Amino acid sequence: MRGALTAVFIGFLAQTAMADPLPAPVTDADFPSFPMEQILLGRDLFFDPILSGNRNIACATCHHPTLGTSDGMSLSIGEGGLGLGSRRIASEDNRPHARIPRNAPALFNIGAREFTVMFHDGRVERSESAMFGIRMPEGRTLEKPMPSALAAQAMLPILSADEMSGQAGENDVASAVDAGRIHGSDGAWAILAARIAAIPAYRDRFAAQGVQDLHITDIAQALAAFITTEFRATDSPFDRYLRDGTPLLPAQAAGMALFYGKARCSTCHSGPFQTDHGFHAIGMPQFGPGKNTDSAYARYADLGRGKVTGVPADFYRFRTPSLRNVALTAPYGHNGAYARLEDILRHHLDALAGLTGYDRSAALLPGGAQQEDFTALDDTEEMIRIAAAIEIRDVALTGGEIAELLSFLDALTDARAAQGALGAPGAVPSGLPMDSQ
Repeated sequence: MRGALTAVFIGFLAQTAMADPLPAPVTDADFPSFPMEQILLGRDLFFDPILSGNRNIACATCHHPTLGTSDGMSLSIGEGGLGLGSRRIASEDNRPHARIPRNAPALFNIGAREFTVMFHDGRVERSESAMFGIRMPEGRTLEKPMPSALAAQAMLPILSADEMSGQAGENDVASAVDAGRIHGSDGAWAILAARIAAIPAYRDRFAAQGVQDLHITDIAQALAAFITTEFRATDSPFDRYLRDGTPLLPAQAAGMALFYGKARCSTCHSGPFQTDHGFHAIGMPQFGPGKNTDSAYARYADLGRGKVTGVPADFYRFRTPSLRNVALTAPYGHNGAYARLEDILRHHLDALAGLTGYDRSAALLPGGAQQEDFTALDDTEEMIRIAAAIEIRDVALTGGEIAELLSFLDALTDARAAQGALGAPGAVPSGLPMDSQ
């Protein structure tokens, strides 16, 4: 009894020390619901390599439940690799052409209604001025209405040469993408939809849901239904504390007070899912092939949100990630620069020091790091530009306070969600082999 009272008292003291209010508890109303038939259909599609150009990689390859719904690597090997996570290697028959330039983001809770912006740079987002209310990248506008940004974003990795479609000449999907044929009856999306419709187990299940003329948007909506349901993470110790006052451990309560107070984490990591859905420049060390087409900057640069908006003030800004299950989703940052949660936390306390003193061994790169991976870090002018864009203020915390913050972040873990509600199917309708740990 004394221990319980002590925990409650510590929780009370922690709450009185907070500068920002706690969010409201998450409820079922925060998520859309879907028929189980659609969820199960989405599960099979999520794990089925049939959606890739060369039929050799699935959504689950880079977003696997056993790897925190990501792949556990800083930058992935996408199309042309074999295996999962740190075991993924380039195949001899179909060697990848490049590393994926950004970290594969975790999928926890991104199906919640408030998630209306997708990708590290927000290139898919709800917008009243966009076609069908969702802004897509140039050349990728929607052909039909979509219910969510999550469903819309599912239509993009399947068009990426290095992620899923493969290179021109390797298959009909990749060749269509290379030729700029995305839309219409001979476009890449139609080719993939026809593939799925040609498999009786898929065709009949879509027909049972009232879908007769299968379109890529039907496939994307099934994927979104599965992701929303499977990776909902809303039963952590923090959730139970918000719902019914179940006490946090003393260190977790102290960390919560720091998170919503002195440490100022909630300035950006606000709301029920610890994200403001905004974009911020925090001086993340840049490495890998980069993602730039602006001739004023090197190819290995990554301008983040600025590449989407073209606004200089947005250069080097990236979307604030949700912190739900953050203890399970390493490595961290838009390019997975930090393999340890404590290291990315310390970077936030002094971003300039984190940038200039970055330990390159922290990068988890398939096949090992190469000198060319760190060209951006060796470019003095690029480093100055990244540093000049930093917009978060330094925070002074003791080692003990950092440990308490880490305890609170651990209290955001929903252990059941980490396993997935349904798990992977035993096999997929295409008959293709699935990736496994």
